[in-house]
Amino acid sequence: MVTTTSSRVKSRPETERKRTEILKAAMEIFGAKGSTNGTLADIAEQVGMTHAGVLHHFGSKQKLLLEVLAYRDESDVAGLAEKHIPDGPALFLHLVKTALVNELRPGIVQVYTVLSSESVTDDHPARGFFEHRYAKLREELSAAFDELCAQQGVTDTARIATASASILAVMDGLQLQWLLDPSAVDLAGASSFAIEAIVNGVLRPGPPLETYVPDASDR
Repeated sequence: MVTTTSSRVKSRPETERKRTEILKAAMEIFGAKGSTNGTLADIAEQVGMTHAGVLHHFGSKQKLLLEVLAYRDESDVAGLAEKHIPDGPALFLHLVKTALVNELRPGIVQVYTVLSSESVTDDHPARGFFEHRYAKLREELSAAFDELCAQQGVTDTARIATASASILAVMDGLQLQWLLDPSAVDLAGASSFAIEAIVNGVLRPGPPLETYVPDASDR
């Protein structure tokens, strides 16, 4: 029997559609169960495929995990003109808008929170991804602070580095609290408050906390 090329090989659009379907299922499974307990069999069952079928598209669970993280990042910038987060002070407003968007997509927030937390463990396949991600984001935030501070005539390299790391920590921490109890945390509002406070703390530093504690030096 002669097998035509069209019957042997799926068209690229169909292949991309199936890959996207698998990625979305993987995000749901990894977000709910973690990357260790969530299995390729779980993902395969959700998309109506075999375990081998998922491997055909991604090669291994580790590669699928990294593709899930890349897919999440691509989704974040899909609507932006240059497919990249804004540079300069506009980055601070972008982060607030991201928190607002995240309120509408708890599944994506959940998988990011779970995998970023797991990545600190030994030999986790996503560790390198998150190390690079945080380093890049700190660099971009520092550049945004540098530009803003130059406009305001402020110079404080050490404070800028601390502020950049603090913004990322606050956003991730608020996402965790929000996932645990959405009714108790206004994700967008709290993120906006924290980012604004940190930015103002760099531009207009206030008195140290000891100022507000009576006899702090005696404690």
